[in-house]
Amino acid sequence: MPDARGALLAIASGKGGVGKTWLAVTLAHALARSGRRVLLVDADFGLANVDVQLGLMPEVDLSSVLAGRSTLPAAVLRHAEGFDILPGRSGAVGLASLPVGVLEGLLADLRGLARAYDFVLLDLGSGLDAAMRHLAASTDGLIVVTTEEPTALTDAYAVLKLHAQDGAGHMPVHVVVNQAASPASGQRIFATLAQACDRFLGTAPDLLGIVRRDERVRDAIRRQMPLLLRHPTTPAARDAEAIAAALAA
Repeated sequence: MPDARGALLAIASGKGGVGKTWLAVTLAHALARSGRRVLLVDADFGLANVDVQLGLMPEVDLSSVLAGRSTLPAAVLRHAEGFDILPGRSGAVGLASLPVGVLEGLLADLRGLARAYDFVLLDLGSGLDAAMRHLAASTDGLIVVTTEEPTALTDAYAVLKLHAQDGAGHMPVHVVVNQAASPASGQRIFATLAQACDRFLGTAPDLLGIVRRDERVRDAIRRQMPLLLRHPTTPAARDAEAIAAALAA
């Protein structure tokens, strides 16, 4: 009998400041608005901020689960916009320090929980330490977020290289170019990254989408509101909805 569970997708970046968490939140919201059941997992223990971006103050979080003080389902919050959140805790012990058995137990619990959802989105920490790499390689697909900045592009390539070395080449790997000056500029950035991957790794990721630079993203984050609620018709909102539609297709 096939494993009837939702898709477990990791969202990663090589460096901070590229809008990875914002994209994870916005995709979760967009997928929920399209009728999908979505769980967003904040797996960035060092700088967990899904709860901050959404103005939440959770009493129980992922660190409580890993410490044995809560079960995974009990730590899940329901957002008013129709998607669920498993919050992390900023400054908590890093996943890298967890025993392998604990990490595997977390993955098993997430796979079990995924049976109640269409999509489970894991917002990984920036960069990929050993534990994050293991999580990424254990999912059904990887989304790497980058921008037009040369350092962001270099770090995105490093993430893709490590992911390939981890033997995860069989799974879908996608790229989102965020904060692009224009769709054409985003296409050029992706082409540069894909060419490097094809030349040196023997495989290239797919372009999942391009999100245009939009100052109203900052406003939504400052207001601790999802962009699709605060500014639903802004270019970045439309771009994120197009990416969600591509995932759900």
